[in-house]
Amino acid sequence: MASIARKNLFEDIPRFLVAQAGIMFAVSLVTIQLGILKGFSRSTAIVIDYARADLWVASKEMVAFELTSPLPADYINKSMTVTGVDRAEILLVRAGRWHGHDGKLSPARIFGFNPDGELFAGWRLSDGNLNDLKQPYTAIVASGVQKSLGLDETRIGSIAGLPVTIVGTAEDVQSNASSPFLFSSLETANTYGDAEINSSINCIRQASGDLDCTNSFKNRPLGQKNGDLAPPKPLSLSDPISYVLIRAKPGQDLPQLKQRLLSALPETQILTQAEIAAITRNYWEVRTGVGFILGLGATVGFIVGMVVVGQILYASVADHLREFGTLKAMGAANSVIYRIIIEQSLWMAILGYVPSMGICLTLGQWTQMTRGIMILIEPSTAAAVLLLTVVMCMGSAIFAVQKVTRLDPAIVFKA
Repeated sequence: MASIARKNLFEDIPRFLVAQAGIMFAVSLVTIQLGILKGFSRSTAIVIDYARADLWVASKEMVAFELTSPLPADYINKSMTVTGVDRAEILLVRAGRWHGHDGKLSPARIFGFNPDGELFAGWRLSDGNLNDLKQPYTAIVASGVQKSLGLDETRIGSIAGLPVTIVGTAEDVQSNASSPFLFSSLETANTYGDAEINSSINCIRQASGDLDCTNSFKNRPLGQKNGDLAPPKPLSLSDPISYVLIRAKPGQDLPQLKQRLLSALPETQILTQAEIAAITRNYWEVRTGVGFILGLGATVGFIVGMVVVGQILYASVADHLREFGTLKAMGAANSVIYRIIIEQSLWMAILGYVPSMGICLTLGQWTQMTRGIMILIEPSTAAAVLLLTVVMCMGSAIFAVQKVTRLDPAIVFKA
């Protein structure tokens, strides 16, 4: 009976190709929606995933990684006095307004850390070196955001009238939910943050109402050398910071260390790396509703696929009613008809799934490299989509076969 299923499927090649195109569209829609959902979820805490800290000291008011209240900088020293702490490092998270070479304004997220540190920058660099950040007014940019920042071959822009020279590119570190990421030294990030605050205050005070008072092309030529500027402001104990990253001593019990840190650092919460990543992802998936929207898109894709495949199989069955009538007239049981149509649906599922997955994987790599947008298609996702495709096609086949099971064999003898 396998030959009957294949004959029905391949006897009209143009029609077969149109049918497979519909299935490929449905499978691709589901795969891309699931990939965007998984990629979005992973990317929101990707910076945390690359860190090497055992514990994160965060404000008690922290809602998500990029949405938190400041901590006193002297918490770094207090942390080092706690028994069981091997190393502590500061992390700054600042917002900035980037002016690229094209003069356009773009939001940016600035992360300040110690280039000689060991707990934060675990991501891979496609070019440049962390030591390059020791030069003033330099930064590393996340891959895929160069176009949105308006970077040209000079790789120079400005934040709050201060120049920014891009000295490297970090791979697979950009969040789909955030502004373009810039990574710099603590001193440079602190200087950019203070300059943004001061420029915003000055803008509000301007009687002219010109809010573009930080435009680097008006305040400072982009070609001006960094050496002509005052050095970045060193971080002092009175400055606000975002997080303290903690590495525990070998063999240290983390729950006990968390309790000692909580006692030493008031108004904080001490989180493991997995906990702060989970809080951040839950915020974006649940509180913002993004997860619901993307999941709804995948559901709609599945329904569309069911409709498309159902129509294709129903039309195929209708075109071969006389053949199925002949089988029934010869005494073929309904189970034989079921096997033929279900096998036909399985062929359609496999032949539609394989090229669709290839297209989606290629698209995911392209968007990651060119736009910094992560479409994450893991083996588990690919397996789930394959199962959904098979269920979708078999469900449609069972719907289509009802027409045959109710078929009167006498149709064979009608004119």
